[in-house]
Amino acid sequence: MNMNDILEITRLVRGGGLMEATAKIQRALDGIPPPATAMDAKDTTANFSIMEDACQVIDDASVFSMDTPTLGQRRARNPSARFQSPLTSDWLECLQHPHRAPVAPEEPDVDSKGKFLARSYTNHAGTRAYKLYIPSGLQGQAAPLIVMLHGCTQNPDDFATGTRMNMLAEEHSCFVVYPAQAQAANPSKCWNWFKAADQRRDQGEPSIIAGITRHVINLYPVDKRRVYVAGLSAGGAMAAIMGMTYPDLYAAIGIHSGLPYAVADDLPSAFAAMQGRADSGQSQHAGIPGTEAGPRQVIQAIVFHGDLDTKVHPQNADRLVAQWTTIIAGNGKHGKAGEKPRVTVHQGQVPDGHSYSRATHRDADGQIVLEHWLVHGAGHAWSGGSPNGSYTDPHGPDAGREMIRFFLEHPTLELADQAIV
Repeated sequence: MNMNDILEITRLVRGGGLMEATAKIQRALDGIPPPATAMDAKDTTANFSIMEDACQVIDDASVFSMDTPTLGQRRARNPSARFQSPLTSDWLECLQHPHRAPVAPEEPDVDSKGKFLARSYTNHAGTRAYKLYIPSGLQGQAAPLIVMLHGCTQNPDDFATGTRMNMLAEEHSCFVVYPAQAQAANPSKCWNWFKAADQRRDQGEPSIIAGITRHVINLYPVDKRRVYVAGLSAGGAMAAIMGMTYPDLYAAIGIHSGLPYAVADDLPSAFAAMQGRADSGQSQHAGIPGTEAGPRQVIQAIVFHGDLDTKVHPQNADRLVAQWTTIIAGNGKHGKAGEKPRVTVHQGQVPDGHSYSRATHRDADGQIVLEHWLVHGAGHAWSGGSPNGSYTDPHGPDAGREMIRFFLEHPTLELADQAIV
């Protein structure tokens, strides 16, 4: 951060623009160039929400805690010592505590050239840590954002390694954010997709994941028309929930070895659903959100599943596809009401690896709105993933590469007139 940045931030603070100042500090500390135009600069900060506890959501938990003494307190305790502050201006201390702009640890991913930063987020439903990948090629342009939800027993680092998503994001200049499930919320660090309270908009874990998504959008130059969410296993089931409850926030979803929306409401029904039992939980079409989420009610989806998966039965992928196509058929934006997408199946083979079936679903305009990949001979693992991560199968088609290809082909069809808040 140079002196011009410091002077500009000082001007913003003195003028009452704490939100703009905080966003500028964040971008400067993370090495993000300013947006290309004044319009872009306004867009990245205008929706900053104090109600989402801005003091904590931009915090780097590994650097600060609520008990961390401020710069002034440390000087009072030891006047002769020399303390370093991220910025030289005295007013920044009030931003550090409690508004604490983070001094981010620069942790480059082994597979990429960008930055992989630790953060945390808090709202009314709780606190979750997350990691954010920032590609090296950004020059102020708006970039896509992919939200990646790990499976049980995993964490952001493991999931990033196994999916190679940071490497792919570096190739395509995308942000990637990895929310981390807290062990206190689930002993196996599974997202609680099977709890009724965690299947609703603005409640429970969906509200936290959406909050993380929105805050990254507000702090960084994210292309709001290209925001996506994907997950594996329990993370895949939660990705389906996010797509169903926040169609105004995400343009497309990726579900790997996951389950349909609202097929369980407790642990017994969750295990029944995972085993592929048709009588598990709620009906596959029950409880689907209606029009309360905004003007755009259908988003595109790409689904991966191994046909030898013994943890989450592959019938769940079929039911998920049936659930999604039923919604698409009932939406006028994707053809005539009641008209289901047309399906074409392609067969393929990975050299020295698994064969697969790829079913593409096209709407009345011929646009692909859904892809279903069935990987033959694969179990409960991320297809085409790195052997350095957990729950990966390097012999399948590259799910990460196919998901990011599908995502970038499917921006938001409509964006609500109101800001994403």
